[in-house]
Amino acid sequence: MAIVVNLDVMLAKRKMSSLELAERIGITQANLSILKTGKAKAVRFSTLDAICKALDCQPGDILEYRMTESPTENP
Repeated sequence: MAIVVNLDVMLAKRKMSSLELAERIGITQANLSILKTGKAKAVRFSTLDAICKALDCQPGDILEYRMTESPTENP
């Protein structure tokens, strides 16, 4: 996937555990883990807002777009 989640990087920068963040924003550790590992298919703006407030960061600090090469087309 071309969207990379850098939540673990921001947690390390803020010296905050996943458990502490989950408690602050009101989601389960399991759901935070799914988001953190990039396995989430979507994220609610309200959750992203809460994460940004708790970590004092911008959405772009957490989510990153990386260009991926398209598969070779067969004639």
